[in-house]
This record gives sequence, C-alpha cells and structure tokens, in this order.
Amino acid sequence: MSETTTVEELTTRDITDAPVAAQTPAATGERADLLAMLAKHRHFLRFTTRDLTDEQAGLRTTASELCLGGLVKHVAAVERNWVDFILEGPSAMGDFATMTEADWARRADEFRMLPGETLAGVLADYAEVARRTDELVAGLPGLDAAQPLPEAPWFEPGARWSARRVLIHIIAETAQHAGHADILRESLDGAKSMG
Repeated sequence: MSETTTVEELTTRDITDAPVAAQTPAATGERADLLAMLAKHRHFLRFTTRDLTDEQAGLRTTASELCLGGLVKHVAAVERNWVDFILEGPSAMGDFATMTEADWARRADEFRMLPGETLAGVLADYAEVARRTDELVAGLPGLDAAQPLPEAPWFEPGARWSARRVLIHIIAETAQHAGHADILRESLDGAKSMG
C-alpha cells in the first residue's frame, strides 16, 4: 500500500473483529465477557483510522504529540508487553531502572508513524497482537495466576497482578486511547466514531 492509498478497503476486512474472533478458540463465561469488552474498544480504536492515508495517520492534529497511527502502534505495543508479562513475569517488561536515553527514545517512537511505516502495516500488527491475546486468554488454565510487577516508580512496591487484572488493564488502556483517537480524528477532518 502506498503512502497516498487509503485503507478504505480494510474497513470491513481488517478493522473489524470478525477475522480475529474466527481464528481464536472459543472463550466462555468471564473470559468471553472480558474479550468481548476488549474487542469493542479495539474496534473503536481501529475505526478512527477508517479511510485515512498513511500521511493522515501520521499527522499531529492537536497540541498533543499523538497521531492516529502512532496511537494504534502504542496500544499494540502495550498489549503485547502485558501479554508477555502474563507468560514471563516482570522480566518481560524490562528493567526500568537501567533504561538509557536511547531506550526511552525507542519507546517514544511507539507514538509516531516512522518513515516506511504504513497504516495498513500498523493495523495488521495490531490484529496479530489481538489474535495472540485472545488465543492466550481463551487457553489459560485460569485467570488467577499472578506475577510480581517489575520495580518501577509507577507500580506499588511488592504488588502482584493476576492475568485477570492484566486483561482489565489492557481493556482500560485500549478504551482510554480509543477516546484519544476519537479526538484526534475529529480534529483531523471532523469524522467521529459515534454520533
């Protein structure tokens, strides 16, 4: 897809949750409810990118540093990291105390569309992250298994999070950023997710 091509054709194929749901094991009960809520907020986030070019997806439309493509990249990276945490524990999150300026710069790049990145590529990566999360949650023996949080100023010392709490955190993060994306999109061209 070129930088001037829109992702209009992706609206029904890649931006909906149907392909993700069709590829994952069936979840029931609490897991089904949690995954349905996550799917709803993923949809709203992806929906804000409908009919945009790569250039539009990379534009800052408010005083914020955020752009729509970068916001989707960030949410995908956050979800990926937290799923790794469920599987591997605090080592999956990295050692925040030893992060260098270059490490923080790489993290900041999650919020931008970098040269050579396309909206279609960002959305495809997010769809793969979603598929992996849904598959893991559906297949976990239980949601109660907990891991200690890594040491960081923003985490309570000695706290442990269960897979359930991590999933609720991913849902909250996705919902919050879907709201940010809605504001960015409305500032870009007046389009709204709802209304």
